[in-house]
Amino acid sequence: MTKKQSLYQIVLEQVKTACEVLEVDEAVCELLKEPMRTLIVSFPVKMDDGSIRVFNGFRCQHNDVLGPTKGGIRFHPQVDMDEVKALAAWMTYKCSLLGLPYGGGKGGVEVDPRELSQAELERLARGYIRAIAPIIGDHKDIPAPDVNTNPQIIAWMVDEFAKIRGYNEPGVLTGKPINFGGSLGRTEATGYGTALAAKLAAEKIGLDLNGARVVVQGFGNVGSYAAKYLAEFGAKVIAASDISALVYNENGLNIEELMNYTASHDKLVKGFPGATKELEPEAWLDIECDILVPAALENQITEENAHKVTAKIISEGANGPTTPGADRILSEKGILVIPDILANAGGVTVSYFEWVQNLMNFYWSEEEVINRLNELMIKAFENVYKVYTEYENINMRTAAYMVAIKRLAEAMRVRGWC
Repeated sequence: MTKKQSLYQIVLEQVKTACEVLEVDEAVCELLKEPMRTLIVSFPVKMDDGSIRVFNGFRCQHNDVLGPTKGGIRFHPQVDMDEVKALAAWMTYKCSLLGLPYGGGKGGVEVDPRELSQAELERLARGYIRAIAPIIGDHKDIPAPDVNTNPQIIAWMVDEFAKIRGYNEPGVLTGKPINFGGSLGRTEATGYGTALAAKLAAEKIGLDLNGARVVVQGFGNVGSYAAKYLAEFGAKVIAASDISALVYNENGLNIEELMNYTASHDKLVKGFPGATKELEPEAWLDIECDILVPAALENQITEENAHKVTAKIISEGANGPTTPGADRILSEKGILVIPDILANAGGVTVSYFEWVQNLMNFYWSEEEVINRLNELMIKAFENVYKVYTEYENINMRTAAYMVAIKRLAEAMRVRGWC
């Protein structure tokens, strides 16, 4: 078994490829190589039994040439420095690609939240935000939800930050509950954008979405909404997997029923009565399909398994699901991969809308949010596809990085950074 590749090394490899094709100033590449700031914190949390447990966390700010840094907070036992740096860097390129006035940030706590009670989870959230409070703010660094964090956790964090500041600053974090400064359309935004990217790609390659077979790996927030909207676009979601199982129905799963089922069954697909077959979670690459949506974690499609992919389109709902080695195999197979920094950019885009609404203290309708999201996602997709078709021997990922890095380079130049 090949050793798991460092996520940050993957980012550096992707950026190096794009910089070489663009022939940008070497200083730009140097400035993008390392994050400008990474904070490592350890903080105590009082457990329900009265004991004290110390947790380790991180907050990384990659680059702020375009504006304050932005990125999620994840609670996961495998959170480490390498992962946080990589995710912060990806956010820099994602924000640049979508034309948002943000740089990239990311944070996390090394914890399995399933082991905590609700009260312990609240104390953890408040403890973490106290620890990183000196380097965040609505014009400095704006965190958001990510893996195993949600609007309730974000609300606790905003409340704790208000206690530190002495006044309410709702724009310090996005992904809040609607009744506490959140934006309509935020919950489904990442999955919707992933589905929209797949739809746009299908139009480019002449794939009829009506009846197109879709497999979704990771039926969490992103995967479930990607499935929901792809089904609404006419596609047939034949399989969905998570850590518990893969559920399959060759005639198409009823996504609304599956979402309702998981909501009342520990957020797991196992046992869904609408499936005609239930397989091991790892079987997601064995199902023949037209569109594949990896929406779980990083390093899922590798050199070892990329040959199994039968899809014509991959729309990356997760961050970093495909390794560079796998990318080369997929390109050789003629598979159109819509990279994470484009496909899953709907989340940060609507987070940006939420931040704008917080600063204005004026809130938009859901229709206005979705219309604005469509406009930015379609524009970004067209920009990337144009570069993809203009240059020889590049894939959509390299094209996306080229668009993003060109904007970053121009900002660095006018600011006098290089």
